[in-house]
Amino acid sequence: MTTEATTRMNRSALLAAKAEGQSEPLEEITIGRDVLELVSSAMYIDPMTIYREYVQNSADAIDDARNSGVLPANEAGKVSITIDPATRTIRIRDNGAGLSNADFSRKMAALGASGKRGTTARGFRGVGRLAGLGYAQELVFRSKTLSDASVAELTWDCRRLKSALRETDGDIQSLIRSVAMLKKKPAGDYPERFFEVELRGVVRLRSDKLMNPAAVEEYLGQVAPVPFAPEFSFATEIRNALAPVVALGELEIRIEGIDRPVFRPHRDVLTLVGHPSIQFRQLSVSTISSIDGELAAVVWVLHHNYEGALPNAAGVKGLRLRAGNVQIGDNNLLEELFPEMRFNAWAVGEIHVVDRKIVPNGRRDHFEQNAHFHNLTNQLSPIAREIAHLCRTSSIKRNWLREIELQKNVVEEVVDVLSQGAIGEAERARHEGRAEDSFSRIQKALQQKVFVAEDIAQQSADIVSLRERLEALRDVVHAPKDALASLELAERKSFERFCDLIYQCSPSTAAAKTLVDKILAKLSQ
Repeated sequence: MTTEATTRMNRSALLAAKAEGQSEPLEEITIGRDVLELVSSAMYIDPMTIYREYVQNSADAIDDARNSGVLPANEAGKVSITIDPATRTIRIRDNGAGLSNADFSRKMAALGASGKRGTTARGFRGVGRLAGLGYAQELVFRSKTLSDASVAELTWDCRRLKSALRETDGDIQSLIRSVAMLKKKPAGDYPERFFEVELRGVVRLRSDKLMNPAAVEEYLGQVAPVPFAPEFSFATEIRNALAPVVALGELEIRIEGIDRPVFRPHRDVLTLVGHPSIQFRQLSVSTISSIDGELAAVVWVLHHNYEGALPNAAGVKGLRLRAGNVQIGDNNLLEELFPEMRFNAWAVGEIHVVDRKIVPNGRRDHFEQNAHFHNLTNQLSPIAREIAHLCRTSSIKRNWLREIELQKNVVEEVVDVLSQGAIGEAERARHEGRAEDSFSRIQKALQQKVFVAEDIAQQSADIVSLRERLEALRDVVHAPKDALASLELAERKSFERFCDLIYQCSPSTAAAKTLVDKILAKLSQ
């Protein structure tokens, strides 16, 4: 290339750079105080999530305490929840290692600067502790470790915060200093190590679920890392499948006023008001691989009769996602994987995510949409399709069972009519023909692939019994002697003809039989 050509190229590049504009450093970056609202009250729309966030932090603290030896192996990780409707106060306390007085101020006043990122902890964004700011007048944190002589306490004035957020002046640091107060308190009757959060002047919402111990128990039983109930027979098998790869971190959560600790809602049989009982008969466990070929998730599904959608009150419906044994999102998160979304409400199961590249989003109502999450859902689709197949098969089977029961009722009806002995031979033949037609329909139904050998054997036994009862009536050609004993043969034939007409002209066989029974009863008097 000649010197002249090189010069022309450099001149063209310079002109192009000027046309695009020159790069310049940013002189000033402003982080406004509205960020505090965005990562606290604006992020947590469902008020019940404050319990999830604080219990999740307790689970991480208890895991750390156990790993460091502060919490003995024989001591349960405990969380106590006290709800005082009179003062509208909620207190959540754990027996983890606690935060030292030296670290308390720095860590509790930090915003989005969690030291958990990159670890196996459940939380890592450093904003979950602010979840209560939008739901109380004051938010108080307290803690001490074994080596501290005093309790560190940080109090957020939530009313002052809301007022300050309406102002336009000031940076976020000065805002926090104006609404948060730090102090040290005598240890007094506090535990030797603990961390607690207290919400004072809890906002009264429409349903006031935050102050309802039963509602809190129901919510935490679904979302928190708590154990299955002792009476749930599949608990050991599920736990054995999860424990080697999932940090279960099962907590003993006790809500003041409720006798038992919080357990998962699963039971062998769910009995709900206004709904048929649901019995779980089988457990299936499978695994899903990550893009790299490592373990991405463990899946367990409980199978039942799939007779319809489970009610919300059961607390178990839907395939649910969990990370660190904490539920992410709600029971509808994976409904789009099903050929028909309604079948998700028929399913009971969980997907425990192990792959750290599958990350819950900031609100923890879903996962970040990346290739690793899409790989997970792609492999979950066959499981959803199989459940949908079971739902459809169950529905088809129920339809055929209804048909079988209908036809058995027809045969029962014929047996009852023939037992009267009040109809003529032609009418008897018509009814016997109805019975034979019903037997044929039952046999056709039992040939469907939805029935297993046990179903067929049970139905066949019923058919044999009905057939024997019908055959026993073949020779009954007149009414019982006690009813028509006074009638001559010609009168009896007339009576049979009369009864034939009743059966032929009545709107239903049942109605005709009722009328004939009344006539026979009168004649026998």
